[in-house]
Amino acid sequence: MAKKVDKYLGKKMSRSEPPNFSGQHLMHNKRLINEIVNKSQVSKQDLVLELGAGEGALTTILSEKARKVLAVEYDEKFVDKLEQIPANNIKIIHNDILRISLPKEPFIVVSNIPYAITTNIMKMLLNNPNNKLERAFIVMEKGASKRFTASIVRDSYVMAWRMWFDLKVERSISRECFSPPPKVDSALLSIRRKKSPLVPYRNKNALHLLLSFGLKYPNAPIEQILKSIFTAPQAKKARQAIKCEPEKTVKSLSAQQWAILTETLVRYAPRNKWPKQRKK
Repeated sequence: MAKKVDKYLGKKMSRSEPPNFSGQHLMHNKRLINEIVNKSQVSKQDLVLELGAGEGALTTILSEKARKVLAVEYDEKFVDKLEQIPANNIKIIHNDILRISLPKEPFIVVSNIPYAITTNIMKMLLNNPNNKLERAFIVMEKGASKRFTASIVRDSYVMAWRMWFDLKVERSISRECFSPPPKVDSALLSIRRKKSPLVPYRNKNALHLLLSFGLKYPNAPIEQILKSIFTAPQAKKARQAIKCEPEKTVKSLSAQQWAILTETLVRYAPRNKWPKQRKK
């Protein structure tokens, strides 16, 4: 069997590496590490979750600022190094990132994550707004950060995140700040929970169904999508409510407009008219 190649590092992966692991690019720039921790505004009251702790460069600084650090790391040789950090407020979780349970109490994420599972990590953190995530500062591949913050959104889950969280690219990070250096530049993405969500958490399922249906046809006129869900009068009122011309495409809708459509769906459309869950 051919070995899988890490597209960011250009090397073949070992069979002993977990399915979600594609090589970690460790930050070695101390000034950058301190800047990230300072931006996160971690305090002695905070529980911090670090996903992909590596050798502990970020973990060490976080432990000096936080009440407690949950350092998640799969690679055994890195776990051994983490255990040598002289701090009693670090809990090391030796596990695959995507198999952990999120904390049941309010927490902050500060992490330099493995690039290959960026989207899966983001879904784990942001798909369910009922979790206890308060904010996050995540170093990721620059292209991914641009996709998550783009003005035109094509992925339903990205639009859903914007109902409950504010996402912002804080700064670019050169590939030279890592060892081994990846083939692409990185960015620091900040995530902050909105004080007033655009869609109530109780309506998250309706939102996900609506977005999955609508953004499956990003170039379709909005009128076409509305008439697939609502009666003709309801569709007309919904379009007027979002102040959108009939010929405007689905992909042009803003988070605020999707929020209005979700409220309209919940209030006026019978359940049997709601978009169906796509089969996996």
